[in-house]
Amino acid sequence: MNKHALVLLLAGLLAGCDNTTAPLSFTPEMASFSNEFDFDPLRGPVKDFSQTLFNEKGEVAKRVSGKLSAEGCFDSLELQDLESNSGIALVLDANYYLDAQTQQKKLRLQGKCQLAEMPASGISWETDDNGFIVSAHGKDMDVKYRYDTDGYPLGKTTVAGDQHLSIQSTPSKDVRKRMDYSAVSMLNDKPLGNVTQSCDYDRHNNPVSCELTITDDSVKPAVERKYTIKNTIEYY
Repeated sequence: MNKHALVLLLAGLLAGCDNTTAPLSFTPEMASFSNEFDFDPLRGPVKDFSQTLFNEKGEVAKRVSGKLSAEGCFDSLELQDLESNSGIALVLDANYYLDAQTQQKKLRLQGKCQLAEMPASGISWETDDNGFIVSAHGKDMDVKYRYDTDGYPLGKTTVAGDQHLSIQSTPSKDVRKRMDYSAVSMLNDKPLGNVTQSCDYDRHNNPVSCELTITDDSVKPAVERKYTIKNTIEYY
């Protein structure tokens, strides 16, 4: 076998090894924060990221950006909803997340850097033995969360008085493309809406761009809205 053929063979073998390597699981903090703050969870040694949602006119509708420590804790998280003209920037300070502008304590933490309590609203979170948030309790509200074996959020069920809201997410069977998913929302067992998303991915199996379709079934006729998501991700 000549040298050129040997190089090609080795390259092929290495490529084969890369393709069979299982992708990293989602950390408890990443999975739980994405659940609470409505963004797509990311895998691997993420240093900072942004996710920007564009409407059909190409206008920015929402934006989430965050910085993480090498241990996977959120050092800061900024949420902007331009459609409702609202938002907040949170910064980590010991066992709390503070409002970056007012320095008011917004969230108390538990464990390494997991959500524990939102004092102002009386909401508290409970975790399982692996550190994933599995339930939340408020004065008139209870929430249950579900995950798959990789830590991907499969949805949640919220009960508030006589209102019963469930969200069920079904990800792609390809474990490298978990952000290709469909989700269905039900309110008191009646269809509320559904979501479908498909993405392009980087080498860490994280989405770099996605096409999102949201259908509102609570009105007749149903209303469909299409969005594009652009992500920037820097790794350690």
